[in-house]
Amino acid sequence: MAEIGKIEDVAIVAPAYDEEEDVITLVLGVIGADVHAVGNKILNYTLTKAGFNVINLGVMVSQKEFVEAAIESDANAIIVSSMYGHGEIDCKGLREKCDEAGLYDILMYVGGNLVVGKQDFAQVEKVFLEMGFNRVYPPGTDPLVAIEHLRQDLAPS
Repeated sequence: MAEIGKIEDVAIVAPAYDEEEDVITLVLGVIGADVHAVGNKILNYTLTKAGFNVINLGVMVSQKEFVEAAIESDANAIIVSSMYGHGEIDCKGLREKCDEAGLYDILMYVGGNLVVGKQDFAQVEKVFLEMGFNRVYPPGTDPLVAIEHLRQDLAPS
């Protein structure tokens, strides 16, 4: 298991894949009108270094763009970030759009400063889980935590 906080060591714990079809593909982006790019770049770097195929949509990504990219890339998961506090508004309905497009089993993770003001994270997490997200992360979460969760959630059964 990766030691939290050691981004330079991520490649050491990257899973070994025998065939290209076994590579896990992730769609990554900053949702809505949010232009906070630093966290997106950190996630892109660490997820790529960990061996994932990352389709990085960048900032100001619509729900439709997330869904289209997931379909086009045959993605295993959608990773949404939001730092400007309007994540709850921007993410509402994303699971339904995925389902409408036939992406019933796609994993959805979300993280960042998801709501305006200081709110109890347990309540924020509850809201996003009810929206259909599989994992919800508060601001400042180490990317290695999400990498470990991806490996657990996408492990062959």
